Amino acid sequence: MPETFIVTEPEQAAALLHPIRSEIISLLKNPQSATELSKKMNDSAQKVNYHLKALEKVGLVVRAGTRNVRNLVEVLYVSAGRSFLLSDSLGLSSETIKKLQDQTALAHVLSLTEKIKRDAVSLMEQVDEEEIPSAVMEMELSLSGVKNRNAFLQDYTDMLTALIQKHHRPSQENAKTYHVSMAMYPKPEGGGTT
Repeated sequence: MPETFIVTEPEQAAALLHPIRSEIISLLKNPQSATELSKKMNDSAQKVNYHLKALEKVGLVVRAGTRNVRNLVEVLYVSAGRSFLLSDSLGLSSETIKKLQDQTALAHVLSLTEKIKRDAVSLMEQVDEEEIPSAVMEMELSLSGVKNRNAFLQDYTDMLTALIQKHHRPSQENAKTYHVSMAMYPKPEGGGTT
């Protein structure tokens, strides 16, 4: 998989803005089937397969082989790149490119919130009286300029990576896997939701 995939077609740019398709792309750093993705996304394999075919058609995901599961052959897919860069050949102004990048990030936020909702409902349906070990942290942060925002995001990523490496024990007996997410976006005018 190349480190950076250059987006040259308008259809590719549009697919990156689609919340479900952008989530699929972000999950395909390693080859996976529609069934595996559907479990991670808590969605139907049929729906995920539909979006995979659309992404394959525009070249944002590629087939990475097949494998036999019971009496079925599963197709494995992988992202066409680890990151995506909009090409100047699209003929988009720098203002439009920035807007598309911002919208892509917001599409990921929408996709993440939908995933958290689906997971929370699924967990509540599975557990009757037992407490579900979970945590939520929410705060506000004032930053000036893109440089400071990027510096904060890098520091946060480094800190969280170190913290996860310190505590992550997948091979220990009774280890339970938790999903850790982070979303950051400008507070909407008027205060947003309360």
